Amino acid sequence: MILSLLCTSIFFAPSLLRADPPPDASATIQTAQRQFNAGNYSAAITTLQSAVTQNSSNAEAYYWLGRSYYEVNDYDNAVAQAEKSVALDPKNSLYHQWLGRAYGGKADRDRSFSLAKKVKSEFKEAVSLDGSNIEARRDLEQYCLDAPWIAGGSKDEALEQVNAIAAVDPIAGHLARADYDRKGLKKTEEAESEVRAVLAARPKSIEPYLEVADFFRMENKPSDLTDAIQAATQASPNDPRLAFYRGVAGVLSGTNLPGAEQDLKSYLASTPDRSDWPAHAAAREWLGRLYEAEGKRTQAAEQYRESLQLEPKRKEARERLEKLEKSSR
Repeated sequence: MILSLLCTSIFFAPSLLRADPPPDASATIQTAQRQFNAGNYSAAITTLQSAVTQNSSNAEAYYWLGRSYYEVNDYDNAVAQAEKSVALDPKNSLYHQWLGRAYGGKADRDRSFSLAKKVKSEFKEAVSLDGSNIEARRDLEQYCLDAPWIAGGSKDEALEQVNAIAAVDPIAGHLARADYDRKGLKKTEEAESEVRAVLAARPKSIEPYLEVADFFRMENKPSDLTDAIQAATQASPNDPRLAFYRGVAGVLSGTNLPGAEQDLKSYLASTPDRSDWPAHAAAREWLGRLYEAEGKRTQAAEQYRESLQLEPKRKEARERLEKLEKSSR
């Protein structure tokens, strides 16, 4: 009798044999991605929290949740969510790469060598899982160039990544070698030769041109910066990042400062503040430099304060603000 009842309960209670399939979270994730791309990171976080509540085994939802927290500098939550994405999909190179970046943000904030070592470990795992993940290789190269030896910094390992990148993509290889020459070897002329090789190769994507533009910006070469901007414009004339670079070129050259002001303000007004684009704090700093050049000291100081509010560690903005404040006493 008992056996009969057990059999009946099994046949007529299928939920005892298998759980209902988790709801499809793809539409929710797509909504979150649109919010993310618009710079509405808080909304993306709320949307993704709903997605993981509905389906706690969706690695992609945790990945985007981690990235959203990363963009608002909440590195504790960025790490927690990125760790979940990796636990659910341990063979995903991209997830390991972004876990490394999340560890990097937390390590920098906490000044933690133990976390810094985790950064390198995750980047290495990302590269091991997908050798064609050039961004992960660049992240590993940067880490090896920037970190002290006690935290795993190594010029030799950085050079290994440069050579591996060049074997996969020659244009990316020039950019990686330029970084190595400039940061690792302190050979600016050799680095400049590499970025000029990028311009000569005429890549179809705008990204290499913007990296070349960053090089000439750091080297204070407005004429070469303008050339890089023109090449970038041909590749993607409507890219909103071009306004930032045009504004910087105008400040460095000292020509058409009103036009440069308009470009920098346009960039601030029309783009989200995201980690892989020129920072809004940088645009504020360049506006401050522009106002200084025009003799508008009060407006310059205001922009430097805005810049530091966004990124308190911006050294040049702080030094320029302190100089202005000291001279006004």
